[in-house]
Amino acid sequence: MTISNRLLSGICIGLVSFITGACRVEDAPPMPYGAGAYVVNAGLPGGNNGSISFWSRDSSRVSTDIFNAANGRSLAGTVRDYTEIDGKGVILVDNNAIGQDRVEIVEAGTFKSIATFQAPDVENPRQVIYAGPNKVYISCWDTTNVGGVTYPKAGYILVLSLGSRTVLKKIPVAKAPEQLVLIDREVFVGSIGGERVLTVINADTDEVVQPGLDAGVNSNPIGLDFNGKLWAYTSSTNEMVRISPTNKLVETRIKVGDGTKRPTAITLSADKKLIYFVNAYTDRQAGETYRFSINDTEILATVPFIRRYFAGLGSDLGVPGTDKGRALLYAATPSVTNQPGYVLRYQPNGALVDSIRADIAPMRFYFK
Repeated sequence: MTISNRLLSGICIGLVSFITGACRVEDAPPMPYGAGAYVVNAGLPGGNNGSISFWSRDSSRVSTDIFNAANGRSLAGTVRDYTEIDGKGVILVDNNAIGQDRVEIVEAGTFKSIATFQAPDVENPRQVIYAGPNKVYISCWDTTNVGGVTYPKAGYILVLSLGSRTVLKKIPVAKAPEQLVLIDREVFVGSIGGERVLTVINADTDEVVQPGLDAGVNSNPIGLDFNGKLWAYTSSTNEMVRISPTNKLVETRIKVGDGTKRPTAITLSADKKLIYFVNAYTDRQAGETYRFSINDTEILATVPFIRRYFAGLGSDLGVPGTDKGRALLYAATPSVTNQPGYVLRYQPNGALVDSIRADIAPMRFYFK
């Protein structure tokens, strides 16, 4: 090769390297909070010290109070629930001071605050669910005590747009609304205020579908099972109730145990074929964890699945098709005084996998 040819070859190689380098797109920095379990720590009653922890599936370590870490301020209240919708996280905060309840909107992954909704729009928030693209439903009790009257007002569903960050509507529902389940563009709303019906809302029109579903006094939906049936727990009669969400009729009512204890934490298994529940004495933190099949006709609650009381349960499907695809049961231990609680993970056969220390009073989980 002549000198001129070697020079031309060097210029071409350098030009190709320059173009290749100019076209390379740098990888985005990893988000600190990605796939894993978000633990909702309620905090102590009246302590305003709730928080959210993050447990990555890639590690045995847990990050605690991640909202404070991202924003330099605490959530300053009891944390009731958390979910993520279209790249944004929604945190429900119930402060014991009048007018201090909030909904915090954060950037999913970083937990940086991007918006806050406050009273009077937000009064005693309980649960949040996806209701459509960039739209959430939040069950709210409203004022809980006036002149000695408990639940003096009807509750409501707060409808928020996460895109425009505005309140779209407040839908009046039964007193003390609690659990929410979305099925085929209809939201089933439970309550603990003495009402008989599950309120049904059309999630497209944000209107109540009358006359609702008579499941019994103080019924709350649990979720949709493998067979497409809605399950609810009716606390007034201590029954698990199977419902057809299509024709809005109760198909089966099953008593839970002997009635000396009551379910205090309930969740469907990851495959939706089992229902786990903690059967506990209502006046103290004592009981055991049981399970039954969605096809069972009797729930004896005599042989525990796990001989422990838990304050909250959650089922994680994992990441299908990966080494993190194990379906696990998450169980939250109660806190003692002002100390952190723990979260334990169990295999479907009841074998303990591992555990981590969360924060004060872990209660709920969001899996991503």
